[in-house]
Order: sequence, then C-alpha cells, then structure tokens
Amino acid sequence: MSLRQFVTSKAFQHFITGLIIFNGITLGLATSQGLMASYGALIHTIDAVIIAIFTAEITLRIIVHRGAFFKDPWSLFDFFVVAISLVPATGGLAILRVLRVLRLFRLLTVVPQMRTIIGALIGVIPGIASVSMVLLLFFYVFAIMATQMYGTHFPQWFGTLGESMYTLFQIMTLESWSMGIARPVMEVSPYSWIFFVIYILIVTFIMVNLFIGLIVDAIFTIKGEDAKETEEDAHMGELKALRSEVAELKSLLKERLQ
Repeated sequence: MSLRQFVTSKAFQHFITGLIIFNGITLGLATSQGLMASYGALIHTIDAVIIAIFTAEITLRIIVHRGAFFKDPWSLFDFFVVAISLVPATGGLAILRVLRVLRLFRLLTVVPQMRTIIGALIGVIPGIASVSMVLLLFFYVFAIMATQMYGTHFPQWFGTLGESMYTLFQIMTLESWSMGIARPVMEVSPYSWIFFVIYILIVTFIMVNLFIGLIVDAIFTIKGEDAKETEEDAHMGELKALRSEVAELKSLLKERLQ
C-alpha cells in the first residue's frame, strides 16, 4: 500500500475520527478538578500522545498532497487547529490552552454530513447578511418606540436604547416574554400587548424563519449537487465498463481473424 492510499483510506479516516471523539472526552474530563487531582498526569500524557498523532497525520497529508494541501480550506483549518496545540500555553500565550478545544471542530472536516452543513452555512452568508440588516432595522425602530413608550415606568427594561434592544432580543427568543415582561408592562399600559404581538409576528415568526429557510434551501441545493455528481460518476463508471468490454471484443476479433 502506498502512502497516498494509506492516508486516504477509510480505515485511517475512521481512526482519526475516533481519535477526535476520544480527545473530546479527555478534554471534558480535564475540566474536573477532582479527576485532574487524581489522574492529571495520565490525562496530560494521553493529550500529548493525541497531539503527536494529529501532528503526524498533518505531516503525512502535506507529504502526500504537497502544494494542494495548502489550497484546500478544510486542510488549512486542520493545520491551524493542530498548530495551536503545538504552541506552549504559558505566560502570555496561556489563552491558547483554551483554544485547544478547537480540535473537536476537526470532526467538521472528516464527517461528510457535517461538511455539507458548514458548506450550506457558508453559501448563504450573503443572504443571511441581508436578512440581518433588515432584522437590525426592525430592532432599532422597535427599540426607539419601546424606549419612548415604556422607558419612564420600566427603566430596567426600556430605560435606554441599548437596554430596549436587549429586552427585545429576549422577547424575540420567546424566553419569559409574556409573564416576565409583557404582562407587567400591560398593568401600566393596557394596550401594550398590541406592540408586543406585532413585534413578535414580524421579528420572530417572519424574520427568524427567513434564516431557517435560507439554510434549509442551501442544504437541499448542496445535496442536489452531490446527487448529480454521484449520478455522473455512476455514468462514467458504466462508460468505462462498456469501453473495456468493447476493447475485449476487438481483441477477440483480431485473434480470430489472425
């Protein structure tokens, strides 16, 4: 087996996937002070071995793919994550110890389904940016209205423009918006329910669902492209098989004619 076949084999990919999952478990165990007090040395040793294996894997991929490795965004992400793990997390670089948990995001590069979802998210960034601008405009307009109408009686929620926007964000998530915010306001302003209902209908039920619609549409588009590529690959395989059969028939005819 050549080095390229070894690196690109399913067995090797499954091993790396399993190692990433195992590393996620050990990183979670490292957050327990009791476990670190008893098994800290073992956990650190396991972490060092995993980093060494990841480093060897990245090195092998660079050797196999050479310049093409650095042209692939997913490969660059893997390289960045492993490089962070190799930097000594001491002194001013202590923050890098926290960033080592980014190793778990390597699952995004080795699991095709996860890569599909991330690809869909990246593909809809322009659409999400447009919807975000419209949503921000609604936030701003409703925050000004809420500050002017309810800021005097409820300064903790609507005292300033920033507090109003944060309160409206909470209402958008539908977290304790009725009993926690709307009903206390209605005790002072009985018709304030109109404001809150209109806001929820526009921002929560329309604008937020636009985000979901964009992402779902992008995922279906990517799946459709993948299915088309799979179908084309199947057709190419059939053509190759037909060509090989035709070549065999030609060789048999030549032998008989001779």
